[in-house]
Amino acid sequence: MDSPLASWTPEQLALGRRWARAWLEAGPELDRIRRAELRSMDSGRALALLCGEADYTVPPRAPKPTSGLVEQQMWFQRARHA
Repeated sequence: MDSPLASWTPEQLALGRRWARAWLEAGPELDRIRRAELRSMDSGRALALLCGEADYTVPPRAPKPTSGLVEQQMWFQRARHA
């Protein structure tokens, strides 16, 4: 089976290697930038970008005081004793 690069010229191969090396070197810096952006992101702004502008501090969009896990455990406890 022939290589997909068999028809490339030496110049094209050199450019391809340079392109791959540039992305390999840029990868860690891009990851650092992405992590910094995620750390500094305001969760309210992120919600607005994903779901549209709204007041996410008042019902029905405001976060609930619990995740529901406490209530779920209560139901499991009741079911166990039933």
